[in-house]
Amino acid sequence: MEIKIGVQHTPREIVLESGQSAEDVKNAVTAALTGKDKVLSLTDERGREVIVPAERLAYVEIGEPATRRVGFGAL
Repeated sequence: MEIKIGVQHTPREIVLESGQSAEDVKNAVTAALTGKDKVLSLTDERGREVIVPAERLAYVEIGEPATRRVGFGAL
């Protein structure tokens, strides 16, 4: 699962590949935004943890990873 996190006042977004389901990620984001947790904490496929303060979240995009296309004719 590919997850993109926009952080306020930061020009770049955080992109990570996670083994978590879309529902698990959605629940973690909801818990962070409703005040149960003060941070959004997600773990990527390599076991690294990404922690973002909930008040700095601009957006979270949850989606399947795009497959890489190989060759000159792939558009």
